[in-house]
Amino acid sequence: MPKQIDISEVATGFRFLLTETFESVQGAYLDRGTSLFETLAEISSAQASQPMGDCATIAAHVAHSTYYLKVLEDRMFGRDLSGVNWDTIWEEVSGVDQAEWARMLADLRTTYARIKSHLDNAEKWGGINELSSMLGIIAHSAYHLGEIRQMMCHLKS
Repeated sequence: MPKQIDISEVATGFRFLLTETFESVQGAYLDRGTSLFETLAEISSAQASQPMGDCATIAAHVAHSTYYLKVLEDRMFGRDLSGVNWDTIWEEVSGVDQAEWARMLADLRTTYARIKSHLDNAEKWGGINELSSMLGIIAHSAYHLGEIRQMMCHLKS
């Protein structure tokens, strides 16, 4: 019989990786001070709006990341995904002013906090949608963190 892992242990592992990716280094894969929220705290609205050639702005990456969290949260709970349009967010966001940038960061934090709170109820999860969505959130968010950090190198040079 295969060994089964208690869902609370899985939730603890997910919480560890979410914290590493978004809040602060836990020792999994980031250098100290390079989590998403620590990184974004160093970026002004002007920097977030600066185009990188034909690539998206940092602001667009943040908007996309927040949208992704919301879509995967809906997927976790079997909500309707028929209105999801991945292209829209990239097209709608480029430059932001200081107030808009602050709102975007606050929305990302609020959405992240809600996602993380779902781990507190993992024992009620129904199965693969919750697990795969949470894994997707971790991997996808870490990817965009890397993109943003690479963009910062260009901003500083």
